[in-house]
Amino acid sequence: MLRRLIPLFTALSLFASGSVVAAPTLAERLGYSATDKLLIVNGDDVGMCHTANLATIECLEQGVMTSATILVPCPWFTEIAQYATAHPKMDFGVHLCQTSEWRLYRWGPVASRNEVPGLLDPDDYLWQETPQVYAKGTPDEAYIEAKAQIRKAIAAGVDVTHIDSHMGVLQLHPAYLAKYLQLAVEFDLPVRMASQATFDKGGQPGWREKFAAEGILFTDDFVYDEFQYSKPEDVAPAWRNRLAHLKPGITELFIHAGHPTDELKAITGSWAIRSAEFETFTHDPEIRAILAREHVHLVGYRAIRDLQRQLRKAK
Repeated sequence: MLRRLIPLFTALSLFASGSVVAAPTLAERLGYSATDKLLIVNGDDVGMCHTANLATIECLEQGVMTSATILVPCPWFTEIAQYATAHPKMDFGVHLCQTSEWRLYRWGPVASRNEVPGLLDPDDYLWQETPQVYAKGTPDEAYIEAKAQIRKAIAAGVDVTHIDSHMGVLQLHPAYLAKYLQLAVEFDLPVRMASQATFDKGGQPGWREKFAAEGILFTDDFVYDEFQYSKPEDVAPAWRNRLAHLKPGITELFIHAGHPTDELKAITGSWAIRSAEFETFTHDPEIRAILAREHVHLVGYRAIRDLQRQLRKAK
């Protein structure tokens, strides 16, 4: 009993003396130091098509990708779900989806259509753009569809490690962010979280604190709006430069892996960018050299999820 009280006495003494003890960082709680650089490389849109599945698996097994998020409503979900079930140590989350953006390759909801009528376009598919979801749908419908996707992934045997949001539907509007938080709490999953700078730029401060108050864990930094490229030849140089300047703590970046097949070319005009991202994070030796030189630790979401569940259970 005395041994358990010693840390409390120490904390009270420091408080009384005016000393402030900083709370441990997420990296420290995972067993690293506060100055270590940790990196999550997430593959978005896995399950969208066969090509995306094959490229993502190759990047996970041979490259530096550490996790991926699945588009559950898409036609090739079953293939990646079977792979995830057969490889339980791989990190797979759910890429929560309320949109179907391509012109010829479309998909509908997982939930019953009569539950989410506002998410359906005139052709009975999900809307193509995020603003259309906000204009025609409701936060409750987005929540119902997202919940159905997580449940379908779990039922298929996927050991879901985290959630994020396809095309930012659940992350770019306050009412939808509230549903994103509700899902994270309900399924006890860590989330992709925008940086504080991104929230400040969008006029939505305080959301990181709201998630943290519920015991939901997320990375210290997320590479998003400050980092873009438009040509495939710019992909590798841009990422080499960005990875050479990571901050201490945990950073997440995302890519879309794809092989330059006829399938991918027929689906999206971004096929060349996706193929370049795949090559960069799977076969580029300079990327590995930079990560080694900068002493970057590659991590996934599984350890974060397990820590979150441990902490929330104890609380």
